[in-house]
Amino acid sequence: MKIGVIGTGQFAGSFIHLWQLHPDVEAVYVTDLVAERAAEHVERYGLAGSYADVDELLASDCDAVGVFTQRWTHAELVLRALDAGKHVYSAVPMALTVDEIAAIVAKVEQTGLVYMMGETSYYNPAVVWARAQRADGAFGRVFYAEGDYVHDMDNGFYAAYQFSGGDAWKSTASYPPMLYPTHAVGGVLGVLPTHATSVSCLGIRDDRGDGVFDAGVSLWGNEFSNMTALFGLADGGTMRTNEFRRVGHPARVHESRFRFYGTDGVMEQTSTGASWSTRDEISDIGDLFRTYTHQGVVTDPRVLEGIDPALRHSFESGMAQVHDRTRLPAAFEGAPNGHEGSHHFLADDFVRGVATHTQPPVNAWRAARFTLPGIVAWDSANKDGERLDVPDFGDGPADPGWG
Repeated sequence: MKIGVIGTGQFAGSFIHLWQLHPDVEAVYVTDLVAERAAEHVERYGLAGSYADVDELLASDCDAVGVFTQRWTHAELVLRALDAGKHVYSAVPMALTVDEIAAIVAKVEQTGLVYMMGETSYYNPAVVWARAQRADGAFGRVFYAEGDYVHDMDNGFYAAYQFSGGDAWKSTASYPPMLYPTHAVGGVLGVLPTHATSVSCLGIRDDRGDGVFDAGVSLWGNEFSNMTALFGLADGGTMRTNEFRRVGHPARVHESRFRFYGTDGVMEQTSTGASWSTRDEISDIGDLFRTYTHQGVVTDPRVLEGIDPALRHSFESGMAQVHDRTRLPAAFEGAPNGHEGSHHFLADDFVRGVATHTQPPVNAWRAARFTLPGIVAWDSANKDGERLDVPDFGDGPADPGWG
């Protein structure tokens, strides 16, 4: 297969490099609004070439497209790619509106093309472990679960927005936290076979005064830097998620962390560890989830070029004990990884899906369930926490079982 990547910012290189290594990928091409960036990636990774623009890429013989553009631009590009007959890998989030998500799901149903959202939390070690425990029935009934995405703006986000936003970077650095919900929601619903049905959300108005979370500057009129949402789930349980952007927390440890409370067992993850408990005992399981970042991890300088030091942890990671490395291509061994070991699995999932004409685990339907709760939560926060219904577009095809 041939993959054409749209957007050659700071994140795309990690996946371009892995797809270059994959035995089922014949060639990788790129395009970017800044032609120099595309040319740099062609040279840096030895790619097959670049296209002048998205139209030229979509008219090419590439089988698939990877969308790595600004987070509020994904839906339009995804729909254009699907209309052009391309399989699609999209960075998170899936989209910003319910209508956009409905259109993507409908288009995937209509065309039968593969769509995948690259949600890192699906392969977060704590989520991989909890998914196996739930499948074995160890939790009993999970009646409550929590997911947090704790990423302070000062830990690399200012630099990232300035890199991608130019002179108007403050207008988009105010991106509403709940419109980037998948690193929290995806970990919970990547374990539990259910979906959100309602939400009440509260936002904390920012008081830093640096003009970022300023309604008059923000493209979204957003003043919230920290947000908390409580969801009702279809199975009768509840889920709480936090999206924090002003928080005294280091970037290098468990930005996403999860807790599951069941009638027979409880798993609680913190910034530095984790425990498993039953009625009779409690065990420290933190070592199972450690990816040993900065300890013997192969770091490719090409992947890290231009990355703010506070964000390096997202692009430098080993594997955890709970990760099944045997299912990955041998060519990935020793290759740069990121986001707690998830990059290798995500890159392989997409190629495997296209090669076998199978919807991957985080397909359009699951991506909708990871994204929609945050979209409605953002609406709820702007209505002073009013409880609102969360729509759903169904289960989609059966899970292929690669996770």
